[in-house]
This record gives sequence, structure tokens and C-alpha cells, in this order.
Amino acid sequence: MWASRRAAAVPGSVFALMDAAKGRARAAGLGVVDLSIGSSDLPPPDAVLEVLRGATRDPGTYRYPLFSDTAPLREAAAAYLARRFGVRVDPEREVLPLIGAQEGLAHLLLAVTDPGDTLLLPDPCYPPYLGAAAVAGLKVVTLPLRPEAGFLPDLDAVPQGVQPRVLLLNYPNNPTSAVADAAFFQRAAAWCRARRTLLVHDHPYAELTFGAYRASSALEAGLDGALDGVVELHSLSKTHHMGGFRVGFAAGDAGVMAALARVKGAVDFHPYLGIQRAAAHALGLPDGVGRAGAAVFEARRDALVPALRALGWEVALPEASMYAWARVPGLTDSVAFAVRAAETTGVAVSPGAAFGAGGEGFVRFALVQPPEVLREAARRLGTVSVD
Repeated sequence: MWASRRAAAVPGSVFALMDAAKGRARAAGLGVVDLSIGSSDLPPPDAVLEVLRGATRDPGTYRYPLFSDTAPLREAAAAYLARRFGVRVDPEREVLPLIGAQEGLAHLLLAVTDPGDTLLLPDPCYPPYLGAAAVAGLKVVTLPLRPEAGFLPDLDAVPQGVQPRVLLLNYPNNPTSAVADAAFFQRAAAWCRARRTLLVHDHPYAELTFGAYRASSALEAGLDGALDGVVELHSLSKTHHMGGFRVGFAAGDAGVMAALARVKGAVDFHPYLGIQRAAAHALGLPDGVGRAGAAVFEARRDALVPALRALGWEVALPEASMYAWARVPGLTDSVAFAVRAAETTGVAVSPGAAFGAGGEGFVRFALVQPPEVLREAARRLGTVSVD
């Protein structure tokens, strides 16, 4: 009776089914190994926690934070982007703190689109993208991500009559773990400029990379150093293991940042000042600190992928992110398979169909358990039928 049309338009989630399946597994006495949720199980760096502890004892952090109070975090974000990607941004006009990148994307779409505008969205994709689009009242046109193309979209295949307001990308990618290089972002930015389309890049795994690989930034595709028409969302949830702190930042086109600030000004007061201080400190830590956390996930990848391949599953070796994306031979109903796996083995994975039609036949693993647990999870999954 009271739900608005926009609330009713938000897609339902199969993850509620997974939660129920995990509950039944626990009730049956099975030890649940939950690999379905991409929330880092590592702690934030000690130095970051010390900054937060100190801030909680400072009465100056207890009030509402105003935009001027966000200057240290904006400046830390700008310094990080310059150091890491060689991108120069104005912390006054081209950076804005977020209460998490997921919140930032939802508000960003409200800030730059009108109901009925078109959003180009990869398929498969992170499910909250679809919810944010529904809240903004957008028409979604999907871009298939296919294994044979490295899970990169073919922008030239977008129908001629489609005039998108926003193209949303995400590399390193959730759920596929695919990566994109600077040349790809250059092509995507040129494609968007030719159509007056805003390029939005969701970049929460920027530092969660393995071996010699280092992720690129869409902001590097700025024309002659300008950031017109490009925005990037960064999060401290994955790379600094601060998911529960809800903090990140947006950077890019100054006009977009101004519009986003207007929308956010109507609904929030920025993150708690103590969390802002902790985030600013985290962004300034030596690169080796973040690499240590990435090495943990790399070791988990190296344990899980061979174990899944031994089952006959098709799994690329991820160069980044905290996921493994596995195609299960003969699988046609990934939701039923994931529910059955949880109920009968206690291993919870994310069904590929939860990420869009293009995810059917796949399952996603979050690398949030030690290597020996991941190997045991693969062993258990080998006993589950696909039909």
C-alpha cells in the first residue's frame, strides 16, 4: 500500500534465498563456509584504527561535519590519485567524500539523470547497480560481458538509436574479476565524448591486485588532462578492509561533483569526522601496506582456482579483485545449484544469475576464507550435482 513506484521497481534479490539456505544448513548441523559475500575478513591497518581511536576522544569530531570539514580527506584523495595514477584533481572542485561508493553511485545517478534517461550497464554486474537505476527511474540497456572478449563490453555493438546518459563500468570487475587497461578506458572515454555520455567508473578494487599487475584509472583517460565527462568512485571497503566504516570518495568532472554535492546536501552530512580522519590516513599509507593485504587474497586465489579446475570447472586466474568466477559445465540453473550446495554441503556461493542473465551458468566465490578452507569448500562442491 505504501511502497512507491520507485521502491516497487527495485529488483528483488536471490541473496535472501541464499540466507535461508545457509540457515537450513546450520539447523542441520553443517559447518557453513560462506563464500557468497564480498566483504573483506581482514582488519584495517593498525595505524588507521589508532587514528580512529584518537578521534573518538576528540569532542571536535562529535558534531555534524560540513563540507569545509572534509578538506583533509579530499586532499588525501587528491594526493593518492596523483601518486598512484598520475592524475591531478582539484580537491576543492573535483573530489567529494562518500558514505561508501554504493551510496555514492545511487546519489550520482540522481544527480546527473532524469527519469527515463538511459543507463548503459554491463551484464553481469554488481546487483545494486540495478537498484540504483530503478530508484533513479532509468531505462537500462545492457552490455554483454563475454569470456571470449575478456569480459570487456563491445561498445560498437550498442544499437545506433540508443542515446545513453551514463555508461557505468567496473574494472577490476565484480563478479568476473576481469581487468581493463588504460587503452580500454581511452576508447571508452572517446566513445562517451562522441555521444555526450557521462563515463562513470566504479573502482573499489583499485589496490586489490596480484603479482605485477596494477589497475588503471578511468581518470587517466581525461582529454589533455581535463576530467570533463569522467567520474570515478573509490572505496576503502576492499583495499583497506574498512567496509563497515562506509567511506569512499568520488573524483572527476567538476560539474558532476557540484551536482552530486547538491543531492548529497539534501540527504546526508558526510561521514563521521573520525572516520574521515582514519580514511585520510589510510590513503596516505605506504603502498606496501595495501600490498600485504592483497598478497593474502592472492594466496587464497592460488589455493582455490586449481581446486576448482580439478573439478573440471572453467576458471580464469584473476589478476585482481577478491573473487573467482567459475563456469560450471552443464549448469543451467545457478540459483538452484547454489541453494542445493548450501543445504547439502554448507558451502555458500553466489549464483551467477544473481548478477544478471549473462551470469547464468557461473558461480562467484568470494576469497574470504583461508586457503585450506577454500580447498575443502571446493572438495565439498564436487559432490553437488548440477541438475
